[in-house]
Amino acid sequence: MVKALSVAERLEKAVSDYLLWMISNGYADSTSMRYQQILTYFSRFIIQRAIPWDVVFTFDTLKDFQKESGLILASHAVRGLSRYLFKQNRIKRPIEKPVQPLPEVYEEYLNYYIRVKDISRLQMLRTRRTLTAFGDYLDKNSIVLKTVRIEQIDAFLAAYNRNYVKGTCGTYRSILRGFLAWLHQNRILKRNFAPLIIGAPVFAQSIPPKFLRPDEIRRLFESLTGTTALELRTAAMICLGFYIGLRPKEISRIRLDDIKFKKQEICIPDRKNTNPARLPLPDRCIKAVAAYIMGGRPATDNRRLFITVRVPYRPVLPVTVSKDIAGAMKKAGLSSAAYWLRHTYAQNLLEADVSFFEIKEMMGHDSIQTTQRYLHVHTKLMREVLFDDDAF
Repeated sequence: MVKALSVAERLEKAVSDYLLWMISNGYADSTSMRYQQILTYFSRFIIQRAIPWDVVFTFDTLKDFQKESGLILASHAVRGLSRYLFKQNRIKRPIEKPVQPLPEVYEEYLNYYIRVKDISRLQMLRTRRTLTAFGDYLDKNSIVLKTVRIEQIDAFLAAYNRNYVKGTCGTYRSILRGFLAWLHQNRILKRNFAPLIIGAPVFAQSIPPKFLRPDEIRRLFESLTGTTALELRTAAMICLGFYIGLRPKEISRIRLDDIKFKKQEICIPDRKNTNPARLPLPDRCIKAVAAYIMGGRPATDNRRLFITVRVPYRPVLPVTVSKDIAGAMKKAGLSSAAYWLRHTYAQNLLEADVSFFEIKEMMGHDSIQTTQRYLHVHTKLMREVLFDDDAF
């Protein structure tokens, strides 16, 4: 019969394995040494207090350790160890700060949101915080959720968004729209208030979407040197945005298995219109993706195409895609953003006499109205400055 390891033995092995994992994944020596020091103190703390294994990696234990040791930054090392052990199935859950549970319907929506959306921890926390504030507002004003009115929702948003910039206000409106739409779909609300949650940006929709002109496209592609892993990754992202019009979120979700190099096509399984798409990959796009995989993508078991350039290696987020593309555009002297590539792709399709319906499907729009808004441009300007025979 195999003797069960003591807490001290399990912790010693866990720390040793974790430090070896850090070294093998390219962490700086200074970081590994600092973590080793902190985790040594942590081990002594656990052993001296005879803390049982199932309580070692809890928020309260971490808080007590920080208070006694005075190591305010100790949480990085201890949380990192807990995440490693959780991924190895050696503990039930990593250390997480306890959150105040919301009423059942809110928690049910959050569970649905986590299940169907590929979101970061920050997005989840922001969503929970917004719904907590909305629930508190309803309670404070004695409003029952299923009888809420649009003017009450507007009043909440006016108060909640008072001190935030326009972009942040838009994020919080979007979070609430998602929740209200889900409530209507599940017949908790009789009316769908989501389309009524609008802000100032909506009134600018009559302005034509911005796109890149041929000379700007040339400048952008000529500036892509591809000498570093980051530059190779960015070049592949730009090609996917320009040549097949993918959104930053769609680019971030591409898996290695989605790319069929022999067939020169890519599968996009999850689009806004819920229809999976198979799109042809032009030669330049194929070459950019292949160059990144061979020369810039870190060695990892993760099947996502685009991976962070620094350890710990993990899939990039949509915001990283937008930021990298915008950075490359700025380097090329362009005052533009990632979505301009998508707009330009749509305009190219239109000029090539592709039908609105086909453009809608290729863009992954859920309605023809969205496509029409994308293509709300001045035709004369299009003919003069956007297309020429030598364009990419």
